[in-house]
Formats: sequence, structure tokens, C-alpha cells
Amino acid sequence: MSKSELEILSNHALDALNTMALPGSAEYYCEVEGIEEIRQALSFAHQRQLPISVLGGGSNIVLAGDISGLVIKVGLKGVSVEPQNDDTVLVTAQAGEVWHDLVLRMLDQGYYGIENLSLIPGLVGAAPVQNIGAYGVELSDCFVALNAIEIATGKLVRFSREDCQFAYRHSIFKADCRNTYLIVSVTLVLQCKSAVNTSYPALQKALLSYADRDVTPKLVSTTVCNIRRAKLPNPAIESNVGSFFKNPLITLKAAEILMESYADIVTYSQVDDSVKVSAAWLIEQAGWKGVKVGDCCVHPQHALVLSHNGNATGRDILALAEQIKLDIGQRFNIELEIEPQVLGG
Repeated sequence: MSKSELEILSNHALDALNTMALPGSAEYYCEVEGIEEIRQALSFAHQRQLPISVLGGGSNIVLAGDISGLVIKVGLKGVSVEPQNDDTVLVTAQAGEVWHDLVLRMLDQGYYGIENLSLIPGLVGAAPVQNIGAYGVELSDCFVALNAIEIATGKLVRFSREDCQFAYRHSIFKADCRNTYLIVSVTLVLQCKSAVNTSYPALQKALLSYADRDVTPKLVSTTVCNIRRAKLPNPAIESNVGSFFKNPLITLKAAEILMESYADIVTYSQVDDSVKVSAAWLIEQAGWKGVKVGDCCVHPQHALVLSHNGNATGRDILALAEQIKLDIGQRFNIELEIEPQVLGG
């Protein structure tokens, strides 16, 4: 095989490539480090009429079983910074960069705006798909554009912020363009001057312990990391994908009805008059926190986290999630939606 020819493996195990450590294998598998390798991979799949699945850091997927066709693991690396003026820079990161590493690298270089998104697992390429958000900030707040390869044609396409149709934990890549593009790079606008967003109540509360210090972007990042580590189990130790369910959005009227019965319900008002309800509160209120079902469980420290003892399959995890969804629907008339993407099976 020549150095320029892409290596494609058969029946490749994916157990170590998903943070839930679920069993499964890819019929064909390759890792791509550039656009030409992506096009080689697409050509291989198209010639054999194989379905294509894209794999990033594996931190937001549930393997329901083996995956037919070609699995393309994103391995593109590199970060570039282009000054715009005295106040801002454009940062372009390749899709295979680790998101948290990018956050720390930007902080070290004095570029700010994504520190609230510290310690979110996964790769840069997945960030716009999910429109990742945490502690009062969403990716869309600083997003400029992304480049992606159209899977059907191999054509390089640029998406603006408007093109991506961002919403809460949502983008066009989870809707009309689902499984249509492979993201290769993301461009963000970051600030050169220190400015922090401490609007999120849990972050405000945590920062009170640093009352004698100036609240800097680095302190915000450190505090966010501490909160996340205290709340969410480390997937390197306990298999999980972080928050398994989205916080559901309901109407103001529906929220008012729930508040009449549950005075302590945790909600967040939205600018469009909808209300976001804490999925963790719903699940814990329903008595699921810490519950074990077969080889799976709802984590005893965080009701949004599903885990297993090492013997479960993806189908087992999804069956538990379905039980929880059904119960929440019956109790609260609210439909929960899972966050991770389901592959295989």
C-alpha cells in the first residue's frame, strides 16, 4: 500500500472508541486526517454502495450494535488564529481537535468567549452539530462559519451561522442535513479583552467561594471544570456519555400547571416565552436516580447520567432510557428526548 492510499480496516472493534464502552464493530473503518483522505473514503463507500457513519470522540453516541458500511473516524488536526482588530480574532480549528484542549489553548493565548464550555467532552467537529452549551453560553454565541464535505459528492461547502439554524442543542446537522455532511473545520470569533459571563446561577454560586479574587476567564474555566467534575462521572472510570437527556422545552401555560402541583420544580424561562424544565429534576422526582435495571443504572449522583457495569449492550441502555421516557411522559405529560446519537444495531 502506498503512503497516499488510505488504510481501510474490516470488522474493526469500536468498544474503545465510545465513552460508554459499549460493544460493537464497524464493517469497514478508517481514520481520515485531511480532505483528500475523506474523499478517498467516500469513494470507497460509494463504489461499494456502503452506508457511511461519521465518528468523532465517541462521547455522544450509543452503539446499539454493529455498524454496517464504512465508519469514518475524524482525525483532522490544526488550529489557526487570524487577528481581526484590537478586540477580536478568528480562530479556525480542525474537526479532529479535542474541544476542551482548544478551550485551554485559547485561554493560554489570551482569547476569550468559550471558557464556560470547558470540559465538554468530544471533538471540535461535533460542537456545532449539537450546538454545545453550558453555564450560560452556547457555541452559536461565538460561531462564525464551518467547512464541511458533502458526503454524496465530496464537495467542500461553507456554512454560515445562519445556515446552521442553531437552536437549543440543535442545528441543521441534526435535521435537514443529518448524515449529509462531514464537518472538517469550525471558525469562531473570540475576544482579546477579558470579559466573563457569570449569569448562570450555579456558576454564580460556585464563584462566591472566590470572593477575594477577580473573576477572570481562567477562573471561570477552572470553576466550570470543578462543577462538572463534581456532578458528572469521569467516562474514563465510569462508562457514560454525560447528560443522556435534553432539558425539555414546554409552554408557559404547561409550566404554570406543573408549578401548581410541584412548587420546587426547576425551570428556566426562555426569551421566546417557552420554559425549559430540568430533566434531572423530572427524573429524580420520579424516583429513578440510583435505580439499577439489569446491568444498567441511573447514576446515584446525577439523574441525567446512565451507566452500566461493563456487561450491558447499547440495546440495554436504550431500553432503560425508554422506560424513563415513558414514566416521565405519564407523570408530567412531558416527552424527554435523548441527547446522544444512536449508531448501529
